[in-house]
Amino acid sequence: MQAKSTRDAFGEALLELGRKNRKIVVLSGDLEDSTRAEYFKNEFPDRFFNLGIAEQDILGTAVGLGLDGLIPFACSFAVFLSNRAYGILRILICYNKRNVKVIGLRMTECNYFRS
Repeated sequence: MQAKSTRDAFGEALLELGRKNRKIVVLSGDLEDSTRAEYFKNEFPDRFFNLGIAEQDILGTAVGLGLDGLIPFACSFAVFLSNRAYGILRILICYNKRNVKVIGLRMTECNYFRS
């Protein structure tokens, strides 16, 4: 059996979770192809939100959706979520113990970053 990449395994797991729980929504930073959140997007387009290259907005929107009873999964490259959106992650999500799943994948796993 061939090992799966982290992003393929994540995309498949996210899709399976989405099939089991209609409260799950996914937010992407225009990277759904790289994170494989596109699997979820293709099956549940009404529960998928591409917010563009704006990780702070992704996390802020995820908090709002969580307050409305949904279970948001915010997906982007780890470096963008940890650097661009650290304050939002720390203050709005962690301090307030919000039910937001933050998924950061590494950029080097994506084909266009390989030489």
